[in-house]
Amino acid sequence: MDHLLSIKDLSQEQLKELLSLAKKIKANPAEYRHALDGKSVVMLFEKPSLRTRVSFDIGINKLGGHCLYLDQQNGALGKREPVSDFAANISCWADAIVARTFLHSTIETLAEHGSVPVINALSDLYHPCQGLADFLTLSEQFDDVSQVKLAYVGDGNNVTHSLMYGAAILGATMTVLCPLGHFPDGQVVVEAQALAAKYGGKLILTSDVEQLTEQDAIYTDTWISMGDDTDLSEIKAKFQPYQVNKTMMKQAGANYFMHCLPAYREVEVTAEVVDGEGSLILQQAENRMHAQNAVLVTLLGQ
Repeated sequence: MDHLLSIKDLSQEQLKELLSLAKKIKANPAEYRHALDGKSVVMLFEKPSLRTRVSFDIGINKLGGHCLYLDQQNGALGKREPVSDFAANISCWADAIVARTFLHSTIETLAEHGSVPVINALSDLYHPCQGLADFLTLSEQFDDVSQVKLAYVGDGNNVTHSLMYGAAILGATMTVLCPLGHFPDGQVVVEAQALAAKYGGKLILTSDVEQLTEQDAIYTDTWISMGDDTDLSEIKAKFQPYQVNKTMMKQAGANYFMHCLPAYREVEVTAEVVDGEGSLILQQAENRMHAQNAVLVTLLGQ
């Protein structure tokens, strides 16, 4: 690995090794206390964050590294000076760049023009760190993730894309249930289907809620992505049949609920489900740090 820009860039062996390493770091943090001694990581954030910023900052500290956070007060990426110059300059001082950006092309430019590893902490196309945390969480519930049936319900977005790649590479079955006009990116679907064919996974796309049966876990995300100014009443009218509630969970036979957060109770999911016994949301949130630490140790570890 030179960077982590998207889960699709990983082989099955690499993905499994990252998940295995994340489990080791989580179980024995003291063994990795000096993994990043003398290393500095710059975090470039165009978008606000809770889990991503805190999990990276504290995670880097737990590994013995130093973290520097830069937001837009230091000048917008590509406006005050070219993204390529940001990458080249930061590479003079830091050992890695973690970037949370609007456009995936910004992430790619950072990787192209920098000379240090770049980690995609979220872009419009992908959210690989979230996907790694999610499959780490599933691997803690199921001995063989390739046998897992995961359903994503709602708006096809960057999280959906990363989940599709991960499920395909791990050989799992994933059903993506979206309203018409809100399916994942077509090119991503083609790529995920090719990966599923290669590794023995299965990808199903549908708009029919009645087809949601025999699932192990149901995953949803907000119906309106950060920065989207679409009227909420318009969104609710289209997405209401796709709300994850007790009836849907029972119909699917799903024991677990997943969400990348923030969650809006009684909108995309009912409070009864998101706060219920089978909810894995806090385990997912905690695992963001462990999964990211596995990436950092793989890219930078002594």
